[in-house]
Amino acid sequence: MKVFVGGSRKIINLDSEVQERLLNIIGSGGTVLVGDASGADKSVQKFLDARRYENVIVYYVGESLRNNVGNWQTQNIECDSKKKDFSFFACKDAAMSRDADYGFMLWDGISKGTINNAVNLLRENKKVLVFLAKGRKFVSLKTFDDLRILLREVHFTTRDKLINELKIGELHDEISQRDLAYL
Repeated sequence: MKVFVGGSRKIINLDSEVQERLLNIIGSGGTVLVGDASGADKSVQKFLDARRYENVIVYYVGESLRNNVGNWQTQNIECDSKKKDFSFFACKDAAMSRDADYGFMLWDGISKGTINNAVNLLRENKKVLVFLAKGRKFVSLKTFDDLRILLREVHFTTRDKLINELKIGELHDEISQRDLAYL
């Protein structure tokens, strides 16, 4: 079992509920696929390193690795873009979505990258557990209808911005911008 664990860069402390879920992954012997960013990625890395968990692969894009707290195995992802923008780092995240069996996202309710990861996992027909930091609750995503329900939790301007920027509305037969507009 491979679990893509990711989240918002603004999340630097792991709630006890998140720690408990990570301990479940450790207990099952699952492989953790994690990025090299600061924030949630680095916090998850610190948590896993403190428990001397070895079954971790750190994904990165470009020529340099930003964070690898436990000196784990790494996976460098090639990206056509050289400009270090959203698309550049999204290459790495898309690879983790393809390689994982399911996802565990720590979301601040704002981060475009974290929701993009959930969208990518759903496109791959993989389940995603989202910890919504605001409200400290878990939401299980199995379908794009579940994503629509999750997006009800965020302010409508943030929701509309995410829908437009990530082009979620372009997903045929799964979710439409029109459907989300009235939420």
